[in-house]
Amino acid sequence: MTERHDLSSDLSGSRIAYDTRWDQAWDFRSLGNSQEDETPSSNADMWLQIFVVLFVVRLIYWIRNRKNNEKLEMKDAWWGPGSKPRSQEDDSIRPFKVETSEEEIKDLHQRIDMTRYTPPLEDSGFQYGFNSNYLKKVVSYWRNQFDWKKQVEILNQYPHFKTKIEGIDIHFIHVKPTKPPAGHKVKPLLMIHGWPGSFYEFYKIIPLLTDPESHGMNYNQVFEVICPSIPGYGFSEAPYKQGFNTVAAAQIFCKLMSRLGFQEFFVQGGDWGSLICTNIAQMAPLQVKGIHMNMCLLDSQTFFVLGSLLVGRWFPSLFGFQKRDLELLYPAKNILYTMFRESGYMHIQATKPDTVGCALNNCPVGLAAYILEKFSTWRTSEYLYLEDGGLEKKFPLDDLLTNVMIYWVTGNIIPSQRFYKENMGRGIGVEKHSKMQVFVPAGLSTFPYELLHCPESWARKKFPSLCSYTHMSRGGHFAAFEEPLLLAEDIQKFMGAIKGK
Repeated sequence: MTERHDLSSDLSGSRIAYDTRWDQAWDFRSLGNSQEDETPSSNADMWLQIFVVLFVVRLIYWIRNRKNNEKLEMKDAWWGPGSKPRSQEDDSIRPFKVETSEEEIKDLHQRIDMTRYTPPLEDSGFQYGFNSNYLKKVVSYWRNQFDWKKQVEILNQYPHFKTKIEGIDIHFIHVKPTKPPAGHKVKPLLMIHGWPGSFYEFYKIIPLLTDPESHGMNYNQVFEVICPSIPGYGFSEAPYKQGFNTVAAAQIFCKLMSRLGFQEFFVQGGDWGSLICTNIAQMAPLQVKGIHMNMCLLDSQTFFVLGSLLVGRWFPSLFGFQKRDLELLYPAKNILYTMFRESGYMHIQATKPDTVGCALNNCPVGLAAYILEKFSTWRTSEYLYLEDGGLEKKFPLDDLLTNVMIYWVTGNIIPSQRFYKENMGRGIGVEKHSKMQVFVPAGLSTFPYELLHCPESWARKKFPSLCSYTHMSRGGHFAAFEEPLLLAEDIQKFMGAIKGK
């Protein structure tokens, strides 16, 4: 029997198989087309990502470079009386000589003789301020033995000058080395004082810097030293207008150095001087080849400083604290108490300086007590418990009274106090310069009895190019006045660190 074959079912099965193969082929081709369609999109995404990365890198570089190159602008300013004249300012540099007279000395003695004293509390030392028992001894020496004429001769041992800048007379001393070493470049060094000091603070350090070989120091590091009086201090004329702060002083001193012919120079300072030097470095970073300080003011790092103080004792490595930092910073409550105890004058001078200044400018004994008390307690707090405040343990009375006389004969105690209001009246850390870093090479000497110790890690927040940091073995706030040799040696060390970079 013959088998019957159904052609229609075969054809139908073949068609189904064919259709299946065709659908599979079509799906594969569609898949291929889909992949081809997605490739340009993927490439575009990849290039977009590369572009975004490059843009972000470039933006970071631009921000960082802009930050590094950011500087304070020099502005047109006039601090003289009235409106700025249309005529060009006299830019001559005139020799100046400190002078006195019998009338000046007689007036001083008459005012001293009229002084009224209030007895101190028993066993109070210097805890309530300048002890009046010891003050009588200081005043007796001042009245009967201190030779102001002789001290004027000492002041005039260095060349003094004055020049008019932005409407006011700027006083400065300019000391050049007598025997500059052959083959070695003499470095210009601008040294700036603070309050309640004066240019006289630098008289003992100047010969160490201008003639180091004669004092057993590195003769390759020789300086010519320029010490100006901050406007409103010493023999510099006081500003006639409001707003004269450290930036204004920095601009004037930049112009002074330019007028003296210095295209490049170094700066050094403590107290207000350190902040003015900082502003100079921010204003003229290409001209300032290095900044050395014996006090570091971090007026825009308040939260960081307080935070590190709170927990740094338990996590010192987290904040870069060294063993010596822990010794000087803790217990932290002592630091806070010291700042509270020693900053009363600052609150007065930053708010109503003219009120207390009126009394000080008319009473030489009151002026002496107000100023000299700082040369006791700012050297070490241990002197608070001594009746003489340990004042003469480091400073001769002649030197101390010479500094007081500079304030007395110039009548500049009030303008010097106004400097606090001009810098702090708007708040601390609010000015542009407070938020700016300094990228020129920097060095810091930290003296153990400074009002507030500054660890290296703190200093680097403001000075990323810090190349010299020294824990000094002794000394307090008035470094050049108190420890001239130590400070001079550290300045030389700093210069060597710059040269080795």
